[in-house]
Amino acid sequence: MSKVKSECLKKEEKPVVAICYDFDKTLSPDDMQAQGFIQKLGYEIGDFWKKSNGFAIKNDMDQNLAYMFTMKTESAGKVLFTKTELAKFGSEVKLFPGVEDWFERIRKYGEEKGVIVEHYIISSGLKEMIEGTSIAKKGAFKKIYATSFYCDENGVAVWPAQVVNYTNKTQFLFRITKGVLDVNNAAVNDFFSESDLRVPFRNMIYLGDSDTDIPCMKLVKTRGGYSIGVFNPETNDRTKVYKMTRDNRIDYFVPADYSENTELDTLIKTIIDKTVFNELLENKKNNDKKESGTRKLRRKKKDK
Repeated sequence: MSKVKSECLKKEEKPVVAICYDFDKTLSPDDMQAQGFIQKLGYEIGDFWKKSNGFAIKNDMDQNLAYMFTMKTESAGKVLFTKTELAKFGSEVKLFPGVEDWFERIRKYGEEKGVIVEHYIISSGLKEMIEGTSIAKKGAFKKIYATSFYCDENGVAVWPAQVVNYTNKTQFLFRITKGVLDVNNAAVNDFFSESDLRVPFRNMIYLGDSDTDIPCMKLVKTRGGYSIGVFNPETNDRTKVYKMTRDNRIDYFVPADYSENTELDTLIKTIIDKTVFNELLENKKNNDKKESGTRKLRRKKKDK
């Protein structure tokens, strides 16, 4: 099999902050499938997931593949299982407070500070549904990495195209940091020096809500970035974020309220502010390294 290498994003003159989001229970209060699709099949939400997860266990199958299979098979005679229909279900997905104008507002804040802010989705949820949401339609995201179907020439979902689970989510962080966004681009395995990374991990923020986000949270945190746990502001259930904090998975936790002047809003803006000064120091450090290396080479040439 030949390796595919497509065009990579170039390193920007200004610092880039990449904010990466899980979707279900991070940007939305519930699983996207549970906000209309499952009900349309005639299932209680719990019964659908019991059937799907049971199928996964019985067949030693990835749970995401199991839910994709269950969605497709149970749709027969009940729901058109097409890209268009899945997007329609996505358009009905409820979002947490402030999400609608969050992305552009934070992007503008970064712009005022001389920082490029990019938003990414890294989700086990369904890409076809995410693309149907109002925020995706507005172009909120630089890239959506999510579980998805291959759809035929009639738009019918027939086969898994991508499966994003909690462990392979981390590959997309490496794609973002290197600017190698195409999922088939083998350049993600190329060596990049820290100074050549388009988005160093220190400028990466990951927002998630649960155990499925832990590999990404841990990676971002250990590489010098910011891992943030969010919880539903209506239920105020902090059990998961308390555990992730005790287990050293996250740096901060806040209610999933994306409105202006909330804890989350202030936290993200503070990180952007910090980035401005961090990058001045990093540039100074890198320039000093280059200068010292150049002078060393010049001395060697003179000695000859």
